[in-house]
Amino acid sequence: MSTSTAQQSSAVASFSARDLDLKLKQVCLAHPEQSLPSPPSSNGASSPADRDYFHLRSLKECIEIYEDAKRSKSESLALLSDEEVVLLADNGKVAPHALEKLFGMNELERAVRVRRAIISTKTLESSSIPYENYDYSRVIGACCENVVGYIPIPLGVAGPLNIDGTSFPIPMATAEGTLVASTSRGCKALNAGGGVSTVLVGDAMTRGPAIDFPSIKVAAQAKAWVDSAEGYAEMKAAFESTSRFAKLKSLKTAMAGRTMYIRFATTTGDAMGMNMISKGTEKALDTMQARFPSMAVLALSGNYCTDKKPAAINWIEGRGKSVVAEAVIPGHIVKTVLKTTVGGLCNLNVKKNLIGSAMAGSIGGFNAHASNILTAIFLATGQDPAQNVESSMCMTLMEPTNKGEDLLCSVTMPCIEVGTVGGGTVLAAQQGVLEMLGVKGAHPQQPGKNAQTLARVIASAVLAGELSLLSALAAGHLIKAHMAHNRSQVNTPAASVPVTPGPRV
Repeated sequence: MSTSTAQQSSAVASFSARDLDLKLKQVCLAHPEQSLPSPPSSNGASSPADRDYFHLRSLKECIEIYEDAKRSKSESLALLSDEEVVLLADNGKVAPHALEKLFGMNELERAVRVRRAIISTKTLESSSIPYENYDYSRVIGACCENVVGYIPIPLGVAGPLNIDGTSFPIPMATAEGTLVASTSRGCKALNAGGGVSTVLVGDAMTRGPAIDFPSIKVAAQAKAWVDSAEGYAEMKAAFESTSRFAKLKSLKTAMAGRTMYIRFATTTGDAMGMNMISKGTEKALDTMQARFPSMAVLALSGNYCTDKKPAAINWIEGRGKSVVAEAVIPGHIVKTVLKTTVGGLCNLNVKKNLIGSAMAGSIGGFNAHASNILTAIFLATGQDPAQNVESSMCMTLMEPTNKGEDLLCSVTMPCIEVGTVGGGTVLAAQQGVLEMLGVKGAHPQQPGKNAQTLARVIASAVLAGELSLLSALAAGHLIKAHMAHNRSQVNTPAASVPVTPGPRV
């Protein structure tokens, strides 16, 4: 027998039933109907090493195993294969949304895998949506329900950018080509002028409940009490009793008929603070109800906050962190790096960002694309992306300075709603980005400073993005850049199969 023949014989001899099972499981991805059931959990009484293959037990057998009172639910599920758990779920014996609780904290990935099978055995199981090697313990009870995987988003870094004398990388999670490159160009121009200076002019998260009264007279009496020094003191004491970080700064009241609205504004430490302020608001309203028993709280959020919606009150009063960022760009940098002129930029900014936005009736939209940069940083750092609605409210201003030779530019952003603890900041990757910025978690000595620093970074990055995009528009380079970085023919995906139905043309 030749050496090659001997090697082939040895390979065949070493191919066990377990290898066959693995091959069959791979076939399951493309042809589920041809596959064998997957093994039970490795934490159960039986393991893949104990059998050559697994047969699918009947529903009656699976129910008997699952409902055995001598075992916990997690122990019973460990004895069942994934397909058998799916069978139980399909017959109403297992709630798909409760799989993590039933399987236990040591089997969170299996819970996700089984849920994928329950939802769609022929598409989701074999899709390119990843689910493996992820720390679901950070997700459960905090970030998402009915989890079937996670969505990776490309992470780029613009800059670094000199902000108040410190150099910061600008992390951006985005699928828009040119965005990181364009922001980097803006950073280069800003650094050439000495960097960005920022000021924090406000820091207060808000909640605005709606409260009904029997008549406008009673509503007016309640309003007068809240507006009084006595009323404010009582509400403040009740509010601040719920948290050592929540500090009530103001109460703004309004009436619409017999309905009263109160806008609570408070500092919330390094948390974005919606949960914290909601808890405090509820406690303060209990105190108020003791004085006005006929009042009825319609909603803890009466849209007077205003959260995740465009609103003039946010633009005027501010919400979250209110930041102004400013820089001076030398005239020769405007010409060599930004490829335009000081006069051209200033004229474009007035006609586009100020007059154009006013013609459109914009609220806080006096900018070129502040939302682009802010949302990319939000995604990278675990912020609530829905709050980009108000957080990206921004006014970009540009004017010539130093006898018209240089460019003075600024962004005013009154509603940057960010935190460095809680929410999506508990996720590992997002924590890594916050750590890269030096603002992970709560500041040990000055509560709130990390979140404020993040807001300053965002405003400064927005200034870089504004500067670069306006320059591209002024120079006529926008389409050329997007065609080069955002419309690559090589990366254009093929159409889905089957093609989504639509009208024939």
